Formats: sequence, C-alpha cells, structure tokens
Amino acid sequence: MTRTSDLAEARAAAESTACRHAFLSTRFEAAAAEAQHVQPGLPLAGWPVSIKDLYDFTGEVTRAGSVALADVAPATADAPAVARLRAAGGLVVGRTNMTEFAFSGVGVNPHYGTPANPCDARVARIPGGSSSGAAVSVAAGAARLGLGSDTGGSIRIPAALCGIVGFKNTARLVPTEGAFPLSTTLDTVCAMTRNVADTICAHEVLAARKVARSDKPLKSYRLAVATTQMLDGCDATVARAFERTLKRLRDAGAQVTEIPLVQIQDLGTIQSTGGFSAAESYTHHRQLLAARGDQYDPRVRVRIDKGAAMKAWEYIELHAARRAWEQEVGAALAGFDAVLSPTVPMVAPPIAEVDAGAERDEAFFRTNALLLRNTSVVNMLDGCAISLPCQAPDELPVGLMAWHGALRDDTILNLALQIENLLSA
Repeated sequence: MTRTSDLAEARAAAESTACRHAFLSTRFEAAAAEAQHVQPGLPLAGWPVSIKDLYDFTGEVTRAGSVALADVAPATADAPAVARLRAAGGLVVGRTNMTEFAFSGVGVNPHYGTPANPCDARVARIPGGSSSGAAVSVAAGAARLGLGSDTGGSIRIPAALCGIVGFKNTARLVPTEGAFPLSTTLDTVCAMTRNVADTICAHEVLAARKVARSDKPLKSYRLAVATTQMLDGCDATVARAFERTLKRLRDAGAQVTEIPLVQIQDLGTIQSTGGFSAAESYTHHRQLLAARGDQYDPRVRVRIDKGAAMKAWEYIELHAARRAWEQEVGAALAGFDAVLSPTVPMVAPPIAEVDAGAERDEAFFRTNALLLRNTSVVNMLDGCAISLPCQAPDELPVGLMAWHGALRDDTILNLALQIENLLSA
C-alpha cells in the first residue's frame, strides 16, 4: 500500500494559495482510491503526478489551456506518456494550467489565470511556460512529478524560474501521441521534479528504458561554456550564480573550457522565413482558427498566424538547413561531455510587467524571446538538456543548463547528479 500521507500533503499544497491557478482540475479522491491498488515495488509507487492540460486522460477534455477547445469530446484513452506513468504506480492528482497551445515561454494565461511563481511570497512573479502549472505544482509540493512538454524550452524555463529540476530528453525517446501538438518536429514529452534522482526515475518510465549509471567523477568531465550569445544580457543574479557555479566545478577538478560556438548565431538566418513552430502549428490550427479564432489569446494567435506565410520550399529548406547546422554544431562539440549555460538570462519578472494589455505587449514579447533564447538552441539541435537550480539560499531561482546533442541523455543525467551533489554540499 502506498503512503496516504503523500497524497494528503499534495492535496493540502494544491489547495493552498501557492497553487492558485496551477491546476485546471484535481482528482485527489480518485487518486486516493487508486492508491489502494498500487503495488509498492513499482518505480513511481504512490507518487502524486500532475499532467499538463496538453495530454489526453481518459474521460477528460484536453483543452491545451484554451477555451476554444472547452467543448470537445473527452479523451477515450490515456496518452502513452500518461499511461506509462500510471502503469508505474504514479497517481494523477490533476491537470495543470499552461500557456494556451504551449506557444510561449512566459507562462501567462488570460483564460484560466496565471499561476504565480512560488519562489516569492511578496511579489507575484511569472512561473515560466509553457508548462507553468506543472512547474508550480512541483515547486509548491502538490506533485512529485509534473508531466509537461518542451518544444523550445517549456520544461526548462519554468524549472529554472521556479527553482526545480527540468529535463528535456532527446525527442524521439518518448512517444508524443495523445499530446496536443505545437511543432511535430520539435515537441518533446518530458517532466519536472525536485531532484535529479527523481528526474532519472521519471525519464526511465516515460522513455521505457534504463539510464546507464556511471560513477565517473567530476574531474573526468570535459565541459564547454558557449560564449556566443548565451551569456549576453544576463541579469546580475544569474551572472553571479553562473560564475559561482563554474568556479565550484573548476575547484572540484572539472575541465571547464570556454568555446565560441559561433554557429549559434546562424539560427536567426536559418529561421528567417519562419520557424517550425509557426508553420506546423498553423497547419494544425487552420480550421479551428477559422471557426473560433476570436477565442484565442491574441498573443498566441499572432505567432500561429505567422505560419500561414511560409512556402512549401521554405519549409523543406528549413529542414535541410537544420540538418546541416546540427552537423556543424556536433563537430564543434566533439570531445566535450556537455555544454554549460544559464538556462535563462533572468530571474522571474513580476507578472504585472507582462500580463494582459496592449501596452505590455512589447515587454511580453521581449521577455519571451529572452526566455527562449538559450533553451531553443537545444531543440533545434535535436539534443537533450537539464536545468538545475544553482542559486544561493538568499537569491531568486537561477537555472544551470547542461546540454549536448541527440542521445547524450545518460551522460547529461549522470553529470547532473554530480553537479547537484556538489552544489548541495
């Protein structure tokens, strides 16, 4: 039998002011009934799990954070990711709020309210997005695992801003069926937790694979710091935390080398005719926009509408340019175990600075671009990455991102364990 106290604590957290707007619906009584039948030996036995409103859950409507889908038919089956979590003993306690259709890294939602970041009890700060409610549910203690998604940073951004762990696996490792799509090219199914050990367990369940564990010491890792663009414009708290973390890694014997990685600058040119998310989301939304476009968040709709202008030859060339870019970056990173960067260049700004209102649109889009700048590089690389909290106790949350190319997941996770141990010492 699983611990009922875990569910009781999660329910108390979900009903607290710290989780206001984090959940669109909860099911704690159903979860408690299911807990009586969970086998103790399962990997997630009794874990309270929240699922982003992006995923199908039997008998419930998948709204993807939008009112335009509020009256669609309920799902007839669980998404594979949800099914795997439940089969492993996870107890789904509720559906979490999100940026409408997952198209923003800020985390605001004008339809269902914006969950405030639990990191600051005095100032209501953005949670980051698009997996906003998932991050808040984990940070506030209402879930041990928050199932989200990552297309340009939607797991790592809120993890960094809320002070938890967010892992973006190589996209192909977890099935995306049953998840409302943003970009069929970039969408990644993954989760947030409060520590790396739980992250590894979650990944093993979601990807149906075992992580090859390694006790390789920090001094054996070759780590790169990409100086092009990724360090630009960091606020004082982020810059201080990042430099302090690099010093601790060097003092522990890790081989930390600054490299230019100038190829990052090419992404603007590669995506100049439009990116995958706009083109592919427009394809998916075209009919719904015609019928209910007036119900969309205008800030989301304007980004989807950009996809209508992309020509077929531009889309095909975008795929080819991405493949060539992946090879160039891969060659530049040869010999390194991972790259280290700030996950995002800022601590969470107040919601009031970017919330609804035409006068705040400029600040919203500027903030959104900055939040996505570092994380989206990994998605275009078809890579994997983890965000770890690296702030001091008296600082707002700051994320350290360790990343590399495709199928380097186990190296990144093993390195993350080492870094977490170092930073908690």
